[in-house]
Amino acid sequence: MKKFFDKPWFYRIIALILAILLAVYVASNQQGYVTQGRREETLKTATKTQVIKAPLQVSVNTDKYYVTGYPEKVNLTLEGSNALVTSTINTQNFRVYIDLSHLKTGEHTVPIKVNGLSSQLTYNISPSKVRVNIQKRKSRTLPVQIEYNKNAVARGYNLGTAKSDPEVVNITGAKSEVNQVDRVVARANLPKGIDSTFEREEMLVALDKDGHQLNVVMDPVTAYITIPINLSKKKVKINVTSKNESSTHVYSLTAKKENIEIYGDENTLKKITSLPLKVDLSGIDHDVTKNITLKLPDGVVKASPSVISVRIKVTDATAKKE
Repeated sequence: MKKFFDKPWFYRIIALILAILLAVYVASNQQGYVTQGRREETLKTATKTQVIKAPLQVSVNTDKYYVTGYPEKVNLTLEGSNALVTSTINTQNFRVYIDLSHLKTGEHTVPIKVNGLSSQLTYNISPSKVRVNIQKRKSRTLPVQIEYNKNAVARGYNLGTAKSDPEVVNITGAKSEVNQVDRVVARANLPKGIDSTFEREEMLVALDKDGHQLNVVMDPVTAYITIPINLSKKKVKINVTSKNESSTHVYSLTAKKENIEIYGDENTLKKITSLPLKVDLSGIDHDVTKNITLKLPDGVVKASPSVISVRIKVTDATAKKE
């Protein structure tokens, strides 16, 4: 056996087998690289079609003219190599626009143009044309008016002066539209029964004299609205009276609080100088202290305190006559 391995031809055969295996391995790797390279090259050169939403720009003297009627975006279909279409979409180094610089005021139908696209790309724009209205530009400044439902406020509560921040707004648009603006309004939607100050940012709308909304640009577009809602208060006297007295007794009634504070609608409080406190003397034949709950008139929401202690002193009427 040892002599067999010592033979020179044995080593030659082993070397040949190893060389063949190495050659097969190298060839398979090279084929893989070639296949991968071809696949990548195919992906780069393959045709691709993609539709994107492109912003539509307007070439016009914006200091002098105001344009309406055109869409903000249009459909742009790009076709070309996979790599070029992808690169174009990612970089956005092109411009979709309408050129109105040579046109006068009025309505016009104009083509949509594109520049900045590679000549190796084909494209299609939808729509290919738009109808626009070119008008003289005008700006105005108007105060913000606040509209709200006063009946939503809880009964007895006062409405303060509503305030807007900012107090004025700048409106810009076609001269014919701006001239129709009668007022700029912030509509505050007060929840029913609201009993505290309302604060919220509200959208602004420009209205004509008939209340129709107009197509103008406002700066700013919102305003912070504050509507104070609170209770007025007033100090009044307590007027103690009694009912159901016994003819055989004499009563002396003294309230521990002579004055209280009442809260409610300001106009209602102005008419009130005192509050009655009627004490029921039924069955009372000795000195006692009673806690009486005040009855509040319409327009008065609460009183402080709302329960009054009354000291009742009782004497015998016949004994007093003697």
